[in-house]
Amino acid sequence: MKPIRLAILCLCLLVLIVVSGCLSAPQRSAVDGNETSNEVEATVYNGIELTPIDKQGNNAIKGTQYVDRNTYRLQIDGLVENPTELTYDQILEYPSTSKVVDMNCVEGWGFIAKWTGVLVETLFNDVVVKENATTVIFYCADGYSTSHDLNYLLDNDIMLAYRINDVTLPPDRGFPLQLVAEDKYGYKWAKWITGIELTDAEYSGYWESRGYSNRADFWGPAFE
Repeated sequence: MKPIRLAILCLCLLVLIVVSGCLSAPQRSAVDGNETSNEVEATVYNGIELTPIDKQGNNAIKGTQYVDRNTYRLQIDGLVENPTELTYDQILEYPSTSKVVDMNCVEGWGFIAKWTGVLVETLFNDVVVKENATTVIFYCADGYSTSHDLNYLLDNDIMLAYRINDVTLPPDRGFPLQLVAEDKYGYKWAKWITGIELTDAEYSGYWESRGYSNRADFWGPAFE
């Protein structure tokens, strides 16, 4: 009987080890292809109180998009000398910048957050923008698009953010990249950006082609 009892005991121990291993396996984050990294959301930055992510308003034409980090590519083309395609990890290798910026929706709500990312100008320095380029179009994973004057992006140190309040952008906030269009209405803050095109012509994006202002200054009219 003793050998049988010993065998049963060993089997129980094996089951316990297997179950424990499953329970301690790494959890997946909300972003496909990422492991959780125990990120802690910032609540204050430089004495400024930040709006918690779960308290921030959000809009999208087709709901939250889920972009796989491992297969993601950012295409930059149009009036550039060196069209390029960047992976998410390559974008993270660029020098980063952080800034507290208010996001104000045309519907009347808004929030304040700390954004961290790469300056648009930094990416443009690599692709070498042609002299006749005047407009930058941002294309998104859900089919959304919007545009900005090239000079606005360069003169105001506008960034493509990949972190908000010190955590990786959640899917509903625009992972992998959200444009931080400072002093512009929220519909100019493109999320889930997959493509950037430089052109010499004006461009009306999703809401602009429906009557919203293409300039979209926060202190100006929302409609043209």
